[in-house]
Parts: sequence; structure tokens; C-alpha cells
Amino acid sequence: MKIALDPFMHRHLSLEQLPSKVAELGFEWIELSPRADFLEWFKAPRVFPDRVKSFKKALKDADVGISSLLPMYRWASPDEAERQAAVRHWKRAIEICVELEVDVMNSEFGRGPHPDKGGCYCCHTGSMIESSEDAWWRSMEELVPLVEREGIMLHIEPHPEDWVEELQPAVDIIRTVNSKNVKFLYCAPHTYYFGDDTKAMIRECADVLAHVHIADTFNHKASSGLRYILNPPGTNARIHQHLNIGQGEVPWDDFFGTLHEVGFDGIMTACVFAWEDKMDESGHFMRSEIQRYVDKYWGTK
Repeated sequence: MKIALDPFMHRHLSLEQLPSKVAELGFEWIELSPRADFLEWFKAPRVFPDRVKSFKKALKDADVGISSLLPMYRWASPDEAERQAAVRHWKRAIEICVELEVDVMNSEFGRGPHPDKGGCYCCHTGSMIESSEDAWWRSMEELVPLVEREGIMLHIEPHPEDWVEELQPAVDIIRTVNSKNVKFLYCAPHTYYFGDDTKAMIRECADVLAHVHIADTFNHKASSGLRYILNPPGTNARIHQHLNIGQGEVPWDDFFGTLHEVGFDGIMTACVFAWEDKMDESGHFMRSEIQRYVDKYWGTK
């Protein structure tokens, strides 16, 4: 099992400074999410040989590895030019993954076209969702053979506002891809979009589950839907948090206990984004708290 940190809150650090900071916080692994000087959000990677070389040296010096790369490109966009650009960026990201000797990539199902082109969730009804799903399948037809050939595992999660938000049918879509290299990522702070029964959901996805994201959140559906009062009334805004364990309502004993029950032995990534004013404190706490649950259910080494 790998316990990793998504260092988004430390994105102000240079790429070369990142590994030593991650080690200082107690982690041995980085899940490298989008950042402007590497895998930029939705744009072509900002990566060249000297940058790869200096980053690999920093990783080695800090004795820290990359558990996974997290590209974010619009591979589900019904805008064909945008989708094709996303696939080109994905192919380059796969090359970078190979250059870094990393064997896992993870991403989201995707939220369709750029918001300027009408890609907001309120448009994701009927034919819009179908168009995004069709676009995603076209992208997978190109990318799955490539990750299989390169020996890379691809872990995919549904995200609030994606064309698929719920655990079902997301896991059936993963199964339908029918590739040993494509697996499911369960993101705990998205729990209340996935469904309501943590134990049942983890058991349901166990056969394809390879990766979990760990952060807390409140149940946005509680209190008759009035826990969050948003204007204008009836807005389809998708709200959730990425809090420290214990600051929300995810049932952590159910979560970790059921992961152990189903034999989970994949990647656990701490992905708290809420506390940039106390990012180091959050990182230390999450590393310690995840280990506490691992020791409780898997036993100490």
C-alpha cells in the first residue's frame, strides 16, 4: 500500500522543492496533480528534458517517489477539436509518465467542454450528458491501447459536475472498458454524490478499486437540503469540501474497515485543499491519521 500526498496546497513551491517538503510532512509518495510548471490544467504539458532531469534528481535526493500523475484534460468534450487536443495532451502526459518511470495515472471522467462553450452542469442534461459520454468513449478507444502498451495503470473517478457523478454507473463503465489497466478511484470527499452507504459502495466497487482519495466533507443532502443555502434558489452548483479527517461527516471507520475487508492494497492519497493557511499542519495531521487507521485495520508492521 502507498500513502501519498496531493501537494496542491504547496503549489507555490518549485517543482524541485516539492519532494523535500513532502518528505518533511512524513510522506514517501507524491500524487502529482496539475500545476502550472508541469501538467497544467487543460493545457499542453509544460515539460522538457531539463525539467524532468532536475525533478528526478530532487525526488531521489529526498527519497520520495511519485505514486501517480494526475492529468486533467477535456477528454469528454463533445467539441471534437477540444477533445482531440485533450487526447494529444494525454499522449504527451503518458510519455512523461514513462520518462519518470511512474506506472499509474489518475483522472476524472470529465465535465465536457470548456465553460465558455456552455459546459456548465446545468447544461449537462439529456443529450449533453450523452454527447460527453460518447466523446469520452472515443478518447478511451485511442488511449486504452496506449496505456496497456506502456504498462501504465489508469485510475478514474467520477467527480461532482462530471457527466457521471454517482458510483453507479461509474463502476460499470470501468468494467465495460474491460481492461486490466483501467481501474476505479473512490474519492471519499465525493461520498455524498456517490451515494449514502459507504460500506455498500466500497463492497460494490471492490473488484475494480485500486485507489482512494482521503479528505472529509459534510453531507450536502442533510437537513432537508438546506444545509447549504445557495442563491439563486434551485442552482445546480456542485458543492463539497476537502477537509481534514474528522472535520466532516464521512464515516471513517466504515471507510477504512471496509477497505480492509475487501482486501484493498492500492494507493491512498491525502487530498486536503481547505487549509492553505495551515498547510503543513494539515499535511502532518493527515499522514498521522491515515497511518492510525491503517494500523488499526491492517495491523502495524
